[in-house]
Amino acid sequence: MTPNSPTTQTTQLIIPDELRPADGRFGCGPSKVRPEALMRLASEGGAVMGTSHRQRPVKALVDAIHAGLRELFAVPDGYEVALGNGGATAFWDAAAFGLIDHYALHLVCGEFSSKFAQVTKGAPFLEDPRVVSVDAGDAPDVDGVAPLATEEHVDVIAWAHNETSTGVMVPVHRPLGVDALVLIDATSGAGGLPLDVTQADAYYFAPQKCFAGDGGLWVALLSPAAQERIAELHASERWIPAFLSLHTALENSRKDQTYNTPAVATLFLLADQIRWMLDGGGLDWCVSRTTASSEHLYGWAERTAYTTPFVRDPAKRSLVVGTIDFSADVDAAAVAATLRVNGIVDTEPYRKLGRNQLRIGMFPAVDPADVQALTACVDWIVERTAQ
Repeated sequence: MTPNSPTTQTTQLIIPDELRPADGRFGCGPSKVRPEALMRLASEGGAVMGTSHRQRPVKALVDAIHAGLRELFAVPDGYEVALGNGGATAFWDAAAFGLIDHYALHLVCGEFSSKFAQVTKGAPFLEDPRVVSVDAGDAPDVDGVAPLATEEHVDVIAWAHNETSTGVMVPVHRPLGVDALVLIDATSGAGGLPLDVTQADAYYFAPQKCFAGDGGLWVALLSPAAQERIAELHASERWIPAFLSLHTALENSRKDQTYNTPAVATLFLLADQIRWMLDGGGLDWCVSRTTASSEHLYGWAERTAYTTPFVRDPAKRSLVVGTIDFSADVDAAAVAATLRVNGIVDTEPYRKLGRNQLRIGMFPAVDPADVQALTACVDWIVERTAQ
């Protein structure tokens, strides 16, 4: 990049303070952590930090997470809330060992929904999965695969509630007439999208997106059918490493602990965010915030001459991750670079998508007013750099 290049000139712009969002963090993971939560960690975390995760102070924290998630998601009796270390990436491996009997059907609409399919394809004890893919920016037809799932006798159907790479959301409901476990990767959707948890057998996520914390932990809401499958595979001849054993994770979760030592600060931040969500009004309140943010972002993109929503179908546009394409005469990378030097960060697109766009995290902790300020800042930059 030369000193006189358009990108250099753009990044030298200083956005007026009155235009900037109060908090300039719009990342899609890790995402904004509320300053109040960090202050509480600093002031109250000493009671648990540096103490055993198998003793009362930390176990009480895990118990609060269990109870809070049950309330937030209206988890019915019979479902279990399980926790484990390693994030959703580790849960894919754990699910391959402990939830898939022999044959899975994956609905793929982007990078992250494809990764679970890659895991099951590589597992030597499973048949190669059936993968149904759609183009980036589109969403799979969950009901449309029901005949295929029935004909091929799959025992698991898996998809993402929200595809973080593309900004597509997919409804969570059981395909009619299909007798298979429904596994939902909700890493960027849980807590920010509507949900009837009874429509899934394993609804799993990590806390670094809607739950405004650090990664490295997975949480799964497991139906009675999922628990039965876990027990069956645990009792089978399949070798399952203890770290990836969902049976072991369930046993420990029922004792309000994890199999191996967790990051206690991550537990603290997760518990704090759940309480903030519940105090605000629960899941409906969280969804109202993400709806307000996303309606503004997509409305702005449709009204603005140089932007369009990447996801063409409004019904498929995510409430929590917005992807906005820019016209060829506006360099979105230069806009993101200018935003970054002005303290407005992590608006760059997903690296492998390769589009001239911005990607905006609109999780519940992000104030809708800050999304409004963000678009005003983008307009201000483009007005001053238009060729």
